[in-house]
Amino acid sequence: MSIKNDLFLKALRNEPVERPPVWMMRQAGRYLPEFIALRDKYDFFTRCQTPELASEITVQPIRIVKPDAAILFSDILVVPQAMGIEVLMKESVGPFLPNPIRTPQDVERVRVPDIHETLGYVMDAIKLTKEMLNDEVPLIGFAGSPWTIFCYAVEGKGSKSFDMAKGFCFTHPEAAHVLLQKITDTTIAYLKEKVNAGVNAVQIFDSWGGMLSPVDYQEFSWKYINQIVEALAPETHVIVFGKGCWFALNDMAQSKASALGVDWTCSPRNARYLSGGKITLQGNFDPSRLLSPIPVIKKMVHQMIDEFGKDNYIVNLGHGILPNIPVDHAKAFIDAVKEYK
Repeated sequence: MSIKNDLFLKALRNEPVERPPVWMMRQAGRYLPEFIALRDKYDFFTRCQTPELASEITVQPIRIVKPDAAILFSDILVVPQAMGIEVLMKESVGPFLPNPIRTPQDVERVRVPDIHETLGYVMDAIKLTKEMLNDEVPLIGFAGSPWTIFCYAVEGKGSKSFDMAKGFCFTHPEAAHVLLQKITDTTIAYLKEKVNAGVNAVQIFDSWGGMLSPVDYQEFSWKYINQIVEALAPETHVIVFGKGCWFALNDMAQSKASALGVDWTCSPRNARYLSGGKITLQGNFDPSRLLSPIPVIKKMVHQMIDEFGKDNYIVNLGHGILPNIPVDHAKAFIDAVKEYK
């Protein structure tokens, strides 16, 4: 089965393209009125766990803003849920874990689950989404990095600095590594099943990697991400996105990853330099910049493509799209890429 618009896959294969592909992190979501209508009817995890809803939400942006790839609507926290860690989504708080991991004994109780039993609904959503996409564009599956999942599991909620999670690593390093390995093993099994179900690429989100020093990043994050890359690369394209992790781009570039995501704090020139100039890069438009007037957005997008270069490049934001972005501004971002000459 060949995909009609395969620009995204070409960029991941380092093939030359007429223009770079474009998609947006969190494109299936909260800036779209059609999404808000469903959000008002069904709670968060119901939307994740109901294949009909997850696939509808995944396909909405393909119809409305028309990016070059779809990303499955889900959440990184379905993985700790599957491992027996309770996760709730609280209004205006975000993720909330009532029983966070605080002792080595807590770590022992965490299980590496059977993916079919615990996350089968995700695979059903992938199969349904693939039918709905009808091979128009590729579908991306994703997971959080082990470190990022660990942060939520230990902290119990979002944080600006994740001091508790870091503290656990430094006071109980052995237990921390046991938990990180359990999350890694679960994530590898989960992503492999996603590939079997039909996704065309996977992305690992290391949202909180930038909280660690470069030395600690090697020990508590990259080591585990790389295990996932090694396990998945023979089967699919792997994109690694570490927010605030520019310092690790050189190590990441030497892995089997097909592409590396970059946030807006790292210039295209620095990203190319740090990653050795050959690997495909993805990013890095500041999501807040989508509040600029449309002509400014278009001009900045063209400038960004000029700086990264049109080949070995996937246009994206430097983090997820914000809820207050007007739909026509999101569309302008994508159109700007399509109009690039």
